Amino acid sequence: MSSIIIKNVRILDPANGIDRTGDIFIKDGVFSAPFEAQTDTAVINGEGLTAAPGLIDLHVHLRDPGQTAKEDVISGCKAAAAGGVTQLLAMPNTVPAVDKPEIVRYILDKAKDADSTVHVVGSITKGLGGHEATDIEALRRAGISALSDDGKPVIDTSIMAAAMKLAAREDINIPVTAHCEDPFLAGGKVNEGRVSETLGVKGMPAAAEDAGTAREIALAEAYDLPVHICHVSTRTSAAMIRDAKKRGVKVTAETAPHYLMLTEKELLRRDADYRMNPPLRTEADRLAMIEGLKDGTIDAIATDHAPHTPEEKSDFEAAPNGSIGMETSFAASYTVLVDGGYLTEAELIDKMSVQPARILRSYGGTLSEGETADLMLYKKESWTVDPEKLHGRSKNTPFKGLTLSAKVKLTISRGRIVYSEL
Repeated sequence: MSSIIIKNVRILDPANGIDRTGDIFIKDGVFSAPFEAQTDTAVINGEGLTAAPGLIDLHVHLRDPGQTAKEDVISGCKAAAAGGVTQLLAMPNTVPAVDKPEIVRYILDKAKDADSTVHVVGSITKGLGGHEATDIEALRRAGISALSDDGKPVIDTSIMAAAMKLAAREDINIPVTAHCEDPFLAGGKVNEGRVSETLGVKGMPAAAEDAGTAREIALAEAYDLPVHICHVSTRTSAAMIRDAKKRGVKVTAETAPHYLMLTEKELLRRDADYRMNPPLRTEADRLAMIEGLKDGTIDAIATDHAPHTPEEKSDFEAAPNGSIGMETSFAASYTVLVDGGYLTEAELIDKMSVQPARILRSYGGTLSEGETADLMLYKKESWTVDPEKLHGRSKNTPFKGLTLSAKVKLTISRGRIVYSEL
């Protein structure tokens, strides 16, 4: 493996409290002590660039196996690399679902040489049906890194509680991530309210998400077990998580860039690229997500990257939910949070790298010597999102046409340059 030296770069390593200009050395896939360049050393001029730990996306749908016309492991990781994402958590709502060891092994084998590290999520129930538990121990032996039925809630509360208990066992020790939704309240196309009424389509009430969030917090508190709440989008869910944390409940949470930048008003375009689940909410909800990130209620920013084909997204009401996001996640978050004065750059990296590593119980989130060399270089640079220039297989981005204010220029994953536009 060749070595890399990045010279005269701003080094931003919030886990170690570092923000200074210097050189970064990478050898044999890890961050190294200083060394002299050899004939096979790649020397990169870092002037005007910031080096930060590679981003870790806790919420990605790779569509592999079963729906590879939308995305597959390799194409998804190319999109990740272009956005500075060096590790990602691949959700289990594939076809078939990740409910058997052989499916876990298939994904991990395909991901061995991919541009980003893929962590596989095993499903809690068979076929994501919500009622029959999977063999979690067998899935863990096959290599899963987390548990979820994401895409759907676990309908049977007793199965969810059992999964949380098993996941916390010392020999398994993986997080449980929860898609919080009451299926009896859900089922709408957009957020329930003025926009749904104007469009004349069924709305999805905030209460559907809030009821699911309340249940998972109740389980975590009752059994003193950790749970991670996915894609928080409502101010009430954020308030419940905040209150739970004050009581010492072991709950962590994520929100997504689209909930930070966009609101339900985008749906008035009748463009299905703005339809996702949870749906875009109100301006009050958007501001509550930002406040949750500021005060630590919401620990992480994840994308819920959900690719779909143009044909699927062509019909506003019939289209499946979901939007892509890995390639724009850092830029969009920087634009709204750093430029908006809500977070510092170090705080943003903490939300997108340091805290995700902690929640996932993974390596990464630091530029420390001896650690796996996952890194991104970025700069303050305006660019307009053109879906056709994105690197993934699908183009259904809700940020299309928007001008963002930071750009990932190079990504190193496990000591290897996997993306560069320098």
